[in-house]
Amino acid sequence: MLKKVCTDFKPEYPSKKLMNHPHLSLSVLNASASAAAAIPANAQANATTHSTTPQPPLVEQYSTIRNFSEWLCQPLQIEDYGIQSMPDVSPPKWHLAHITWFFETFLLVPFSPGYTCFHPQFGYLFNSYYEAVGQRHPRPQRGLLSRPTVEEVYRYRAFVDEAMRSLLTSPLTPEIESLVVLGLHHEQQHQELLLMDIKHGFSINPLRPAYRSDLPEVEGAIAPQEHWLDYPGGLFEIGEAHRQQITNFSQFSFDNEQPQHRVYVEDYGLAARLVTNAEYLEFIEAGGYQKAEHWLSEGWATVQREEWRSPLYWEQIEGQWWNMTLGGMRPVRPDEPVCHVSYYEAEAFAHWAGKRLPTEAEWEIAAAQVPIQGNFVEQGYLHPTPARAVTRPDQIFGDVWEWTQSAYLPYPGFRTAPGAVGEYNGKFMSNQMVLRGGACVTAQNHMRASYRNFFPPSARWQFSGIRLATAL
Repeated sequence: MLKKVCTDFKPEYPSKKLMNHPHLSLSVLNASASAAAAIPANAQANATTHSTTPQPPLVEQYSTIRNFSEWLCQPLQIEDYGIQSMPDVSPPKWHLAHITWFFETFLLVPFSPGYTCFHPQFGYLFNSYYEAVGQRHPRPQRGLLSRPTVEEVYRYRAFVDEAMRSLLTSPLTPEIESLVVLGLHHEQQHQELLLMDIKHGFSINPLRPAYRSDLPEVEGAIAPQEHWLDYPGGLFEIGEAHRQQITNFSQFSFDNEQPQHRVYVEDYGLAARLVTNAEYLEFIEAGGYQKAEHWLSEGWATVQREEWRSPLYWEQIEGQWWNMTLGGMRPVRPDEPVCHVSYYEAEAFAHWAGKRLPTEAEWEIAAAQVPIQGNFVEQGYLHPTPARAVTRPDQIFGDVWEWTQSAYLPYPGFRTAPGAVGEYNGKFMSNQMVLRGGACVTAQNHMRASYRNFFPPSARWQFSGIRLATAL
């Protein structure tokens, strides 16, 4: 199926008009805003069950998520689309094209008879890491691509969207439906990456520009005092049942969440809220970044090599700590969750505090008892906000991804899917640590208690924070 390739041709652009400026027309923006509002604000789920709310037609879900990607780019200026501030970051233009390439490559080429690719070289430019699909442009050099233009990337999206709508309004096999659902969750992942990468790109600019100067803030909130919740040990099931084809968006899970399996945990305690900036400042002021006894060996070497003295995006200006946000520079607020720390920093803080990080099994057992509510991208803050309650684990979903002490490894009985889509997760199960819970830039209907995110232990540009655990 995947050996079918695009051939040279002169693209016929769709009739849908785009503005001369490569941003979106007002009508598309209005549709995107409506689409964003249509994302469920209070999705309920746990580790083993999913929402039973009737789902809109797949073509509507497709339009909603695709429009939201473009809506997120509306605050950008044309110069912002090509920035690549480090090798791990991708330019906004590349994100918009890559998630379009995914639908073109895995759905339109094999399943839409007569479809001709928009451009024969886009497969090389916008393939991320799929070896089975072919060679690709080097990741660290994505920011060197002045062409295709931003306008042409938007035309590419419109071209593919028109063909996808035609495909989605025809009879669909379970294989096609499952690939569409995978593609939509893939696009939601890139929406988060888009905001992460924009923030990093703007942070290295001495002007410290704001992605959006109108982002709301939570004023005067005070985080509750530290409180601990006790969980009895025993034998539990975590993960999702293995399913080869998932055709319902709200019942989706990635292959790395499968299969469901039993784990034994001892009695443990979990902090009722996330670690705050004020608490992390105590670690800094106690010389946490200068004392090797708190750090793993590789973590301490990284601190020395990179000269870390605070979380990413923090800086002292005239004796006051400030941090770079998607709303521009703001004072570090004591009661907000600390954010943009690496696994090494999270583990060092836990050691200094006399606690530890939770295992991913402990985290999921606790999260399975809590509705999926919190500070997600739909709330519009795009920044962590203070905790509000301690009667249950607060902020377990949203705000920041929570580091666990668990290495990213396959579950017992894990199987990769056949073909190129099998490269999605499995081949990265080495030298990475698991994070749980989503963040303030994650879509709420993308999240579930079994979701396993993963990053290298030194990574900090993701919205990552700390929840402490302890043995009982």
